[in-house]
Amino acid sequence: MNEQTFTTIGRRVLISGASVAGPALALCLSRYGYEVTVVEKAPALRGGGFAVDFRGHVHRTVLERMGIWDEVNRHQTHMGEQTFVDETGAEQMRLDPSFMSGDVEIFRGDLSRILYERTRDRVEYVFDDSIASLTETPDKVHVTFERSAPRTFDLVVGADGLHSNVRRLAFGDESQFLHHLGYYVAGFDAPNHLGLDRTARWFNAPGRGVCLNNYGRDPRTAGVLMVFESEQPLVYDRHDIAQQKQLLAERYAGLGWEVPQVLKALDRTDDLYLDAVAQIRMDRFSKGRVVLLGDAGYGATMGGMGTGLAVVCAYVLAGELATHPDHKAAFAAYEARIREFAQGCQKTAGGAGPMLAPSTAARIRRRNRAYKVLNSPLLAGYLDRLTVKSATNIELKDYPRPVQGAPEYTR
Repeated sequence: MNEQTFTTIGRRVLISGASVAGPALALCLSRYGYEVTVVEKAPALRGGGFAVDFRGHVHRTVLERMGIWDEVNRHQTHMGEQTFVDETGAEQMRLDPSFMSGDVEIFRGDLSRILYERTRDRVEYVFDDSIASLTETPDKVHVTFERSAPRTFDLVVGADGLHSNVRRLAFGDESQFLHHLGYYVAGFDAPNHLGLDRTARWFNAPGRGVCLNNYGRDPRTAGVLMVFESEQPLVYDRHDIAQQKQLLAERYAGLGWEVPQVLKALDRTDDLYLDAVAQIRMDRFSKGRVVLLGDAGYGATMGGMGTGLAVVCAYVLAGELATHPDHKAAFAAYEARIREFAQGCQKTAGGAGPMLAPSTAARIRRRNRAYKVLNSPLLAGYLDRLTVKSATNIELKDYPRPVQGAPEYTR
C-alpha cells in the first residue's frame, strides 16, 4: 500500500446485504475509518449455499490484501474431477478440477462467515430487517426500514444480489435491467446413494442437465444441481416451493440415469433454490449517494465468477472512496475501473447454460467431443486460461494504507 493520505468522506455508510459482497466492502471500508452498518433481511448469517471459486492473480492479490487468503485456502473444498455420463452411467467425458473449481473453491456460507467474523467487532450488523425507502438530500440519505427506526447515512450501497431491493428503490423495477439468458438453475440436497466423495456426476438430456455432487463434508448427502433450457421466462411464485417442485418434476419427468431418485429427493426437500440464469445490465452503477456492488449491479446467476468479481470490486470501491474528495468522483472512478472487468465476466457467464444443458442430442455429443479434445495433454491448461483471462482483466491500484489502529492490508 502507498503512503498517500485519504479522505473518509461520507463516513456513515449503510450496506444492504450480508452474503459476501456486503461484508467484503464492510471489511475494506472499516479499515479506512468509516462507520459501517450492514442490514440483512435474513434472520441470521446464512450458511451453506453453492461452492464459489477464485482464480488468477487478481483474485488472490485482493484476498491477500484483505488478510483472508490463508483462511479461505484452509476452507477450500478440494473438489475433484467432474464426470459427464449417459443414461446408463457410462462416462462420456471429464472436466479437470481447476476448470470448475478454480485455484481455490469454498462454500459461500464459509466465505460469508469468515468475512463476518473479521468485521463484527467494527461493523454494525442488523439482521431480520430490510430497507423500506430511500430519500436523498444534498448531503445525506434518509432511510426507513421494515422493522427498525429510521436513520440517516452519508452513502448507501446495494450489495443485495440479483434481485436487489436497493436497486429497485433507487433505479426502478428490475425488469429494466434483468436479462434472461434462456436457462434456469435449481439446487437442493439428496441422499448420496452413489457414494460420491469430492466428485460429481453430470447427466444430460436435450435442454436439461442434472448433477449429483459431494464435497466431502457429509458422506451421506449429495448436492443436486439442475440446469434446464427455457427460451421464455417462466411465470411462478418465487415464494411457493410446492409450485417450484411441480415445475421441476414436469421438466425432468421420464428421464433415465438417477433422475427418478433425484425427483424423489426433490419431493421431500424443504430447502429448494430456483432462479433464472440471468444477468443485470446497467448503464451506470450509481445514482446520487447510492451505489451498487456485485450481483446487484452487474451480476450473473452462474458461470461469471460473480463472487471473485464482487470481492475485487468491493476492494476497488472502498479504495476509490478513500482516495477521492467526494462521493461523485469516487463513484465515477469506481465505475470506470470495473466496467470492462465486469462485462468480461458476464460474457464468460453467457456460455454456462449452453455448456451445462445443450439444447439437442447433437449438441450434447459435440460438447463432449470438444471437451475431450480440450482436456487432452496437448491442450492442457487451455480451459483454465479461458476463465482466468476474464478474472484477471483489471489492473489493481495500490490504494492508501488503512487508518492508524485498523488492521493492515497485507501484501
